[in-house]
Amino acid sequence: MKCWRYTAVTALFWMVTGGAYADEAPFLQSLAGDWTGGGMMKRTTSSSPVNLSCNFKTEASGEALSMKGICRGMIVVTRAVSANIKVNGAQYAGSYVGPSGGVSGLRGTRSGDAINLAVRWSKVINGDRSASMTIQRVDTDAIRIRTVDMDPASGQQVVTSDLNLRRN
Repeated sequence: MKCWRYTAVTALFWMVTGGAYADEAPFLQSLAGDWTGGGMMKRTTSSSPVNLSCNFKTEASGEALSMKGICRGMIVVTRAVSANIKVNGAQYAGSYVGPSGGVSGLRGTRSGDAINLAVRWSKVINGDRSASMTIQRVDTDAIRIRTVDMDPASGQQVVTSDLNLRRN
């Protein structure tokens, strides 16, 4: 009887958790493609926003997502931007290379159509090394990438980048 209970509990656990994990690969695949759009970024929480125009190529393979892009601001400034994320179970982790060129860490989970990530900057930015990033599927042909950081002077959360991209 104990053996049967153990088997039933184990099977139930795998059905519940396995179903949640199995959903990640199709979700990541829905983010694959060529994306174009724009938005804004701020070098610091107190600086004026810079308008951006961006192109990204996103590839998904199983439970991994790779985003590589170029963003242009003020017509003459061009920066490479990339993120590589893998999912293990329900946990997302990876790296992000932003306009400054440093490799920052990413860690988080998915909620609905959004991957919510804690960012660990490669150096101190806005008084600390922490921020948050959301990669959200808005619809089948639109995604939004948003970074929020805390302003050290006011303690308020400030959107420091907001990109709206459409599938080509």
